Amino acid sequence: MSGTPLVGWDDVAVVAPDGLAVLDPTGRFARLNPAAVVLFGAAAEADLLGVRAPFALVEATAAGKTGLLEKPPESQESPELSETSETVDHPDERVALWAPASGPRREFAYRARGLRTDPAFTVVSFRDVTDERHRQRRIAAMAQTSIALASEGSLGSTLDAVAQQIVQADGLAGAQILILDSTGRELRLMGSAGLRHWDAFLDRLLECRDRGARLCMLDTLKERTPIVVPHRWAQIREDPAWEPLHGYLGELNWDSFVSVPLMARGRAEGVLNAYFAPGQEIGGRTLEFLAAMAEQAALAVDYATLLQREREGARRNERQRLARDLHDSIVQQVFSIGMQANAVGVLGARGEAVPAESVRAFAGEVGALSRTVLADLRAMVHELRPPSSTRLGLEDAVSALVRSTENRTGLRFRLLCGQELDTVEAELAEDMYRIAAEAIHNVVKHAEATTVTIRLGVRDHTLTAGVHDDGRGLAASGGGRTAGRGWDHGYGLTTMRERAERWGGSMRIRSGAKSGTTVRVVIPLPVRVPEQAPSEPDGFRSAPGTVPLRGTPGPAPSAS
Repeated sequence: MSGTPLVGWDDVAVVAPDGLAVLDPTGRFARLNPAAVVLFGAAAEADLLGVRAPFALVEATAAGKTGLLEKPPESQESPELSETSETVDHPDERVALWAPASGPRREFAYRARGLRTDPAFTVVSFRDVTDERHRQRRIAAMAQTSIALASEGSLGSTLDAVAQQIVQADGLAGAQILILDSTGRELRLMGSAGLRHWDAFLDRLLECRDRGARLCMLDTLKERTPIVVPHRWAQIREDPAWEPLHGYLGELNWDSFVSVPLMARGRAEGVLNAYFAPGQEIGGRTLEFLAAMAEQAALAVDYATLLQREREGARRNERQRLARDLHDSIVQQVFSIGMQANAVGVLGARGEAVPAESVRAFAGEVGALSRTVLADLRAMVHELRPPSSTRLGLEDAVSALVRSTENRTGLRFRLLCGQELDTVEAELAEDMYRIAAEAIHNVVKHAEATTVTIRLGVRDHTLTAGVHDDGRGLAASGGGRTAGRGWDHGYGLTTMRERAERWGGSMRIRSGAKSGTTVRVVIPLPVRVPEQAPSEPDGFRSAPGTVPLRGTPGPAPSAS
């Protein structure tokens, strides 16, 4: 058109508010405008020329699209580059992740077109959507966490879900949720994501503490305030006190560390530990998000505690009801047996012959009363059984139960007990005893078995119990099965599962018509955490590199 000025790359690209880039046929940068250089965190265009771009070439843009709130997958070719096709604000807009070895990770929404003069080259326009997508994922994480809290899963599965949402929302390397027991002196690892499950983790953590390492999460519990430790992995890697955990923590690609308290009703219920990937920034919004998720986790812990108290109250009420029934029925019947015995004694004291008909009448009445008492006692003995595991210890209590059942039923038992059962606290031992007793009761009542094998043991701070019979299986005796959760029918089995879940454990049942039935219970044991380091009886010593929050005086001790 006459009078229209000729416009070149420099005329448009230099003033364009969004990033503009030209990619060569191999997907590497050939040109970038100043806005693109700033978005990639480079000092000059020359620093990026020839570097592989995170964007797909035009011919590769037919890949399937993923959800708006999902994190772009890591590139298999380079950890710095990844790309996913997902709609943002425009049908043709996609999202790419830029994760350099040093510097913050960024997410770019972009559109690509072939260069008109040479279609082998690709022109890309892009903008930074990192903060926007973080907000979207955090909102989704809060929603998903609310769903998890509303579900009827165990506390462990709920806290695992919370940890997973935290990792996904902010692209963290890992997260852990540890809670305090009812005494407030023992920690239990109840939720994690990003880190592989390792039963010995708390043991090794305490070993590091004994070697002089500082555990930041203990200060979080003590001060009830979040603590941020920049570049914590570098400190741990160079500290010989952390040697027992070097290999395990080295499996994560992480740098900084944050510990946030779980607060409920003014009490610290535990801690949320977050492990940040290299280059991730820990700003105010990030800490607000972690605090909000910690609050959700604390609500789950508080709800589980209240539910457990309600269940304990219900058990007490049920025991009181059974005690009243015992008094009103069995006690009266036993009293009648005693009266009959006294009557026989009086007749014998007279020195006179007692008619056979009278003896038969007495015997019949006493026999009928005895059978009624025995039937009532068998029906009530499970609820009214004294806490024999507390009095005898778990192994001896189960042994006594086995001997009693053998004598009464003729079943053959094999009891295999491992080491350290005497270290199991009394309340947990009582619950495990009742689980085993109910499993044995079910075998006697339903299985038509000849042999029962019971295994009990503690290994790697995990209490395990297994009860296996060679009977006909639950399906043959009218049970039902729910895939992945085991057998759900019957009050007794429900109670067994609830007892296991109370301690963060699980129960699984396998059954077959020819293989019998196996009940397996696994319960993680708590690890005692000392309140103060032995070498510092007056408190915790400050360590460099920590950032106290909410006005905490002075730097807080650093640890993981």
